[in-house]
Amino acid sequence: MNENGHRHDHVHAHSERTDACAPAASARTVTDQLAVILADVKPMVPVRVSLDAARGLVLAEDVLSATDTPPFDNSAMDGYAVIRADLLGASAQNPIMLPVVADLAAGTAENPRLVPGQVARIMTGAPIPDGADAVVPIEDTDQGTDLVTVVRAPETAAHVRRAGEDAHAGDRVLSAGSVLWPTRVAAAASAGTGSVLVHPAPRVAVISTGSELVTPGSPTHRGQIPDSNSFLLAAAVTEAGGVAIRVGAVPDNNDTLGALLTDLAGTVDVIVLSGGVSVGAYDVVKAVLQPLGTVHFGPVKMQPGKPQGFGRWPATGNVPGPLIFALPGNPVSAFVSFEVFVRPALRRLLGHPELHRRTITATVADGWKSPPGRAQYMPVIVTHRTDSGTATGAGTGTGGTRDGAQIEVRPASRGGSGSHLVAGLAQATGLAVVSEDTTHVRGGDLITVMLTS
Repeated sequence: MNENGHRHDHVHAHSERTDACAPAASARTVTDQLAVILADVKPMVPVRVSLDAARGLVLAEDVLSATDTPPFDNSAMDGYAVIRADLLGASAQNPIMLPVVADLAAGTAENPRLVPGQVARIMTGAPIPDGADAVVPIEDTDQGTDLVTVVRAPETAAHVRRAGEDAHAGDRVLSAGSVLWPTRVAAAASAGTGSVLVHPAPRVAVISTGSELVTPGSPTHRGQIPDSNSFLLAAAVTEAGGVAIRVGAVPDNNDTLGALLTDLAGTVDVIVLSGGVSVGAYDVVKAVLQPLGTVHFGPVKMQPGKPQGFGRWPATGNVPGPLIFALPGNPVSAFVSFEVFVRPALRRLLGHPELHRRTITATVADGWKSPPGRAQYMPVIVTHRTDSGTATGAGTGTGGTRDGAQIEVRPASRGGSGSHLVAGLAQATGLAVVSEDTTHVRGGDLITVMLTS
């Protein structure tokens, strides 16, 4: 695992290694490219939001309890608040009858003080009246309203929730850096907090480039294909926690793209483009952004996803421009590039404690080839194979075996890691990570897999 917490090094056992045909020395490694990106990314400036808007965001400060939780002794059951000493020895053979002097519903402010020989009917959550020290569940009574018969003696402090049992005023309920999942939102609410300081979700514009692209569902002519990348990347942004603004496809026209980026620059935090980043005659993204001097384009030693661009739109005064990711146009290349570079950056913007996908070690079921000199990210299907040979989907696990089942991987498409194989990509549940100096991955090898679903 490298200093950024990202693993892409080990294929074990029978892998063949070579230094031949390595990319040019100017090409960056995946580790170097990721380091450059993360060095330019800081968590979003915190804002205060209501609890309704906080789900999935990351706390920028501790949440302290405003009061004791619960704030008063209350009943954990529907039943009767009693003085336990009055009911010692009560049983079905020796029932005890007592007068009911109050009826206490949840939310009541009443506090009738009980004296020996009295009980109060009480509902779950209602405050325990002064003098009472236990609750008899309604099931242990005849449910009387004026007089009640009790057929079982309560234990000491039975069914009484004590004030401060969950937390005391001033206690830290949630720590900065916590992701506000539903249970944590509930904890903040229980602590008396109506709003929280969080890192907001980054606004991310997603653009596909290419005059060949048309809206899915539209008629296509020779040379045209549906735009899938903007849908792929917008969905990936949302899954990572960002707010996706799917612009869709724009033609290979420098003026059109330049005007669009200028308009977007003041309204979003990140711009993700796909296509037009290589060395072709119509690589519009590179033609528009490279002259700015703030976006670097160059090869990265990876397959798929070799051509990459990263930087920022020029600053306005002292305000930095939005981050810009220029990804390859082929769908698998775009997806791999997003997972390896864009997703960790979005997670850092969110202030998320976990930047990277979880990885496991799995056994290769069907081998494949890998290009020399480049780290390969092979879309794979991850399964658990039991001793009986039964295969099941596997989205979890930490090693080559789990609960007696071997975790296996095989390429998601018969075409391997071909950058255009989007239908095969849909079957993938992970990316197998093959090191730069490995040319063959064989059945039985152990390999690191980044889980993507």
